[in-house]
Amino acid sequence: MPELPIPAPAGKTERRILESAVRLFSTKWYGSVSVAEICREAGLSNGVFYRYYANKAELCRSILAATQQKIADAVEEVSGATPRERLDQFVRIVMDFSLYHPDLIAVFREGQYRFIEYERSLEDIYQRGLSRVLGTQINAAESVFALGGIRYCAIRRGLRGEPLDPDSVLAIIERGLFPDLGYRADRVFADLLVPLYRNACEGARDCLLAAGKGLFGERGFVETNIHEITDAAGLAVGTFYTYFASKDAFYAEVIRQTGHDMRRFIASNLPADLNRLEREMRGLWLFINYLQADVSCYHVVRQAEFILPREADEYYAAFGRGYAKHPLSADGLATGVDERTAVQFLIGVGHYLGIESVLASGTGDIRDKIEAIGRHYAGGFTERLNPSEPLPQG
Repeated sequence: MPELPIPAPAGKTERRILESAVRLFSTKWYGSVSVAEICREAGLSNGVFYRYYANKAELCRSILAATQQKIADAVEEVSGATPRERLDQFVRIVMDFSLYHPDLIAVFREGQYRFIEYERSLEDIYQRGLSRVLGTQINAAESVFALGGIRYCAIRRGLRGEPLDPDSVLAIIERGLFPDLGYRADRVFADLLVPLYRNACEGARDCLLAAGKGLFGERGFVETNIHEITDAAGLAVGTFYTYFASKDAFYAEVIRQTGHDMRRFIASNLPADLNRLEREMRGLWLFINYLQADVSCYHVVRQAEFILPREADEYYAAFGRGYAKHPLSADGLATGVDERTAVQFLIGVGHYLGIESVLASGTGDIRDKIEAIGRHYAGGFTERLNPSEPLPQG
């Protein structure tokens, strides 16, 4: 059990509640964990719980806030005479935190989705930290490029045990992924050719999946029942069980179809003559267009990370297999960068750009942002990393 970021004055009883909650929240999805279960796990009566917390949400928020503070304290430890030295430390601190505190990160991952203000405040902590590392304020595109890549690689390494290389993450941020490639904006942002949507109701099964996806995206998996799905599809409940054994099995198919449709849309709109940098930039452009046209797919996948983690892992793994068919190393990947780490870095940039485009307000012009990210894919933070720059104070 990792050391909880809770001050000693919290007392032994409260620590037992907190430790029990972290164990349960990190291995089960939040909606399935009850106050009674937390108390049983802690060996306490339900009444004791309410001496400290009004409800489960308040307990979860206290864990999120304390974990966030622990991350902030870790980032504050960055030091070094040059931006390059500080960036090296920053990357390792962020990646090692997930490696050494997987339970806390697992809790935070679901908590930041349920209580989005914690994602925003954590992003602010990381942005301030990276700005201090570089000596100047970073902009939104720099944040998505560097922090999206670092954070996603950290999560995959710490929570999924993937052997990702911090040195490669550092090299990508420092020098980029495709140093010998340029791009043409007219090729990256060419008009979309293939429609975003399939014909949703070609049959009863497709109608059920379309209705379920919309309801799961709008209301959530837990809050949606089978009767509501069949009503929305205009079908009888018995029809549901003709195709699906349970709501979980149905949700798994919704996730699989969501990933398949998104990958098909992106692949259908990627011209074969793009270079690798243009391909990655256009992939981001298509991904964001898809999310903005169908916001429910974001919520369907994010909820699956906690409710059906195997299906969510398969969703992300399918994107990884796409990269395996077209290796980065065959298309100009920077020398000395580990291919597996580079793939996860790129997926991470897309993941956090997606979060921003779906949830944040005032994201600005997405095309300009992708162009800026593309320039970082080509050259990293080369212009930022002036070795003569002193460590800023305060």
